Amino acid sequence: MKKIIKEKTFDEERALYALNNAEVTACTFAGPADGESALKECKNVTVKNCGFSLRYPLWHAKDFSVENCGMDGKTRAALWYCKNGKISHSRLHGIKALRECRDINLSDCSIISPEFGWRCKGVNLDICTVESEYFMFESRNLNLNKVRFTGKYSFQYVKNMTVADCDFATKDAFWHSENVTVKNSVLKGEYLGWYSKNLTLVNCVICGTQPLCYCKNLTLVNCRMEGCDLSFEYSEVNADIKGDILSVKNPLSGRILADGYGEIIFAGSVKNCRAEVLSRSKKLTA
Repeated sequence: MKKIIKEKTFDEERALYALNNAEVTACTFAGPADGESALKECKNVTVKNCGFSLRYPLWHAKDFSVENCGMDGKTRAALWYCKNGKISHSRLHGIKALRECRDINLSDCSIISPEFGWRCKGVNLDICTVESEYFMFESRNLNLNKVRFTGKYSFQYVKNMTVADCDFATKDAFWHSENVTVKNSVLKGEYLGWYSKNLTLVNCVICGTQPLCYCKNLTLVNCRMEGCDLSFEYSEVNADIKGDILSVKNPLSGRILADGYGEIIFAGSVKNCRAEVLSRSKKLTA
């Protein structure tokens, strides 16, 4: 039988350290003692309707759930080294909220957290809003569905990720990423996807300057490109674009098909650039 801890206030350090097989409901973690690590090393714990305003509340947690909770800006580094957790209907508003965690599911959450999700594995986000910088840096095995993201330097060095029905306003996204597939999404921001490997975009809208340069095995299927100048420089690309591309520069290899082009540029050291650039009405250059 689970132990019930209800409607209490905790501010001392490690207040519920190593708590096991328990439910923590309607509690507040805040106060003058300014304690930290309240639920460190907890296992098989459900946390509901609680408010957090102290550092490091859930480190090394295992088999846990967090439901309808609020973590404010004082809740730094809330979840580190955690395994097998569910976080739903909650606000994660402290810096570095998730790091080096494994098998974490987040649903219907508001995340305002610079450096969120570094070096994690097996993270799923469903119907979340996110504001962050360096979001999900060096993480693996990710799934994002209906996520609205705002911030810089997202998804750098990530591997093995699927994205569906998302809206990202970000710059320098997907740099050095590997094995990423994005479907039915809007990607707004400069310098998208540089140095990526095996990046696939399907039914996406891409907005911003100098996208998708220095890529290896880049694939675009039924995508639109808005305000995309100097696209695909030195990339290995196969792209089927609906509508026009503002400009294409020095694509390395593969095939680009679009309705039209504002400009096609082969300049500088281009002797190895052999991509085929086509319009739907005629071949433009090879």
